[in-house]
Amino acid sequence: MAATGLPRTRARRAAVQALYQSLVNNEPPQKDTLDFVTAEYADNIDKKYFAKLMEGTLRHQPEIDTELNNAIDRDLNKIDPVEASVLRLAVYEFMHMPEIPYRVVLNEAVELAKSFGGEQGHKYVNGVLDKMGSKLRTVEYQAAKAARQKK
Repeated sequence: MAATGLPRTRARRAAVQALYQSLVNNEPPQKDTLDFVTAEYADNIDKKYFAKLMEGTLRHQPEIDTELNNAIDRDLNKIDPVEASVLRLAVYEFMHMPEIPYRVVLNEAVELAKSFGGEQGHKYVNGVLDKMGSKLRTVEYQAAKAARQKK
């Protein structure tokens, strides 16, 4: 698969792949796994951002999962591993990276779900993150909603 997008988009793509492998293998990502997923993007990846996403998502996974479990309609363990990985990454960005705009996090997550997830997975990801955005990024969410209503 050709690497597409900006360096941070590629970092998110690589992070979702590594989180997915970690989830499926039921163990923390190993260095060789991280090297493998970042190698696909070679020099076109923001490696510092990738490292921050991985470290943060894994470190804060218990609180991320708590937030997700409060927002989803089924047990997190029953969600497709790709969608669960995308959701965890996006919720980490919502909670711990306020400098990344709400709409960017949401749009990137939906695109990742389209690329890697099931046929309708992106719709589920969009719905969950829209609901969570209203709670975790209230001011930005309200502004985005108001802007959509003006159109």
